[in-house]
Amino acid sequence: MCINEGADALGFILSDKSPRFIKTADAGSIVSRLPFFIHKVGVFVDIDAGEVNETAKRIGLNGVQLHGNELPEYISEINLPVIKSFRIKDTFDFTKFAAYNNCTFLLDNYSNQTIGGTGTSFNWNLIPVCLKPKIILAGGISASNIETILRTIKPQAVDLSSSLESVPGKKDPVKVKEFFKIYNRLKADLC
Repeated sequence: MCINEGADALGFILSDKSPRFIKTADAGSIVSRLPFFIHKVGVFVDIDAGEVNETAKRIGLNGVQLHGNELPEYISEINLPVIKSFRIKDTFDFTKFAAYNNCTFLLDNYSNQTIGGTGTSFNWNLIPVCLKPKIILAGGISASNIETILRTIKPQAVDLSSSLESVPGKKDPVKVKEFFKIYNRLKADLC
């Protein structure tokens, strides 16, 4: 459904602490049926790099998203392109990005309760201007604010989940269609 509406990538939450967790066998079954040019990204949290590489290969992923406390050295151990997530709060130090090489940055909202998927945004004005076109933006993105995001922040991509769900892990067809109708129109207008 998401691909038919215009999604470029699909994420598979492979952390069993998430309400959106999917078993590797189930993720592999879905990935095997996806079109070749769709990005298939596994989301991992603080597990051994060897296990990430093994799981990614077994499932057929072509990208890895890291949502834990992975250090810069860890990135070089991953065999696929990496998206490194950072949880942003008002005191976040953006200079730490300089230590991370060979990855794309995903910025999400900081929460004491969970490491992602909060459905809430952070203060986007904190993002340094030079980083805005290089990031993937997550947290609180929906049909109601995607136009503001694309016109003012202009990230290279957006990552959303909870705003398109009826319950955690279950996409709502009406919400998906509504979001992509707006998103696809804006992409065409802004190009």
